[in-house]
Amino acid sequence: MSKIYFIEASQLNRFFVWIKEDFRVFTPAAKAPLGNNVEQDYCYVRAQGDAPMVYNPYRTVEPLKSFFTPAQEKLLDYFSPDKDSSLQQKEKNVIFGVKSCDIAGHKVQDYVFLEGTEVDSQYRLRRENTLIVSSDCTGYKGVCHCLAWDILPYPTAGFDINLSPLSDGYLVEVGSAAGDSFVQKYEEYFSRAKETQINARKKKRENFIEQLKKHLLPQNLVSKDAVQKLVKDGYNSATWQEFMQTCVECGGCNLICDTCHCFLLADRTTPGEGKADKGKHEKLRLWDSCLYANYARVAGGANPLKLRAQRLRNRFMKKFDFFVDNMNMPACCGCGRCIEVCPGKIDIREVLKDLSKKAGHKR
Repeated sequence: MSKIYFIEASQLNRFFVWIKEDFRVFTPAAKAPLGNNVEQDYCYVRAQGDAPMVYNPYRTVEPLKSFFTPAQEKLLDYFSPDKDSSLQQKEKNVIFGVKSCDIAGHKVQDYVFLEGTEVDSQYRLRRENTLIVSSDCTGYKGVCHCLAWDILPYPTAGFDINLSPLSDGYLVEVGSAAGDSFVQKYEEYFSRAKETQINARKKKRENFIEQLKKHLLPQNLVSKDAVQKLVKDGYNSATWQEFMQTCVECGGCNLICDTCHCFLLADRTTPGEGKADKGKHEKLRLWDSCLYANYARVAGGANPLKLRAQRLRNRFMKKFDFFVDNMNMPACCGCGRCIEVCPGKIDIREVLKDLSKKAGHKR
């Protein structure tokens, strides 16, 4: 059984301020809602000074992958690889407020960058030097649908430390050896959790799951176990043509998704300052999107995904067929970020429901 501690709310803020001496600490910060949106957004910021920790009731705007695979990063400086390579970056990071959906979705990133025939050294280094402090969800956004993918609103694995709010403080559950060492280093802030406190957490979690079920019930979502057959049988469905009508090929759904991981490599040359200075030639890694028109285009000009409908279908096939075959899980965590970011109002839930409807399936 994992170790569970208790920390008072006031002590947690003292602890939060103190660890900034040893780590780069990132925490959610409230962001003013845009337009007519009444739901509060939370974005990650580097914690500075004596500012207290902010407990986010649901996931942040940014996906967790942004800490481990930046949207643009330099892989190699041909003239001085040891001087500027980001492999030399070994800062110790602590990320607060990571939610269960992000942890579930990030399994895909680990699979791609750590568990293949080759290991991505930069990703591995960032992973090893980052402590994940997750926390229970105490609220949800309208687009949240984690339960539809059998993902609970609190993590049970994949974290170093997890925080669960109680009326007078937080339960602190240790989930890894690194998390245990972290707690032991600051042991004066923690006490062993009482059975009554653990039972109180259990009750809060059960009550919140019931709230989520009521939220999802009217949506009549497609079953997790049905999605692979749906996308395969619906390969030639009119669904793709209908939903692509509003797609503007911005790639936002891919870039904001915590499971999407495609990238491309590019060369960049910066001019020198004189005849003797030839400048720098750098290799960059950039996030890519399968919704971009040139995503699948090859050097000879051929493009097997020339049409938007084909690219939209490709996104769903990768998520709900490829990863079910290779990881025994769909590459969707129900965070709803892609729904929020899409200017064309394409809703991943509605696409799957439309496939089901056209196939004549009952849910």
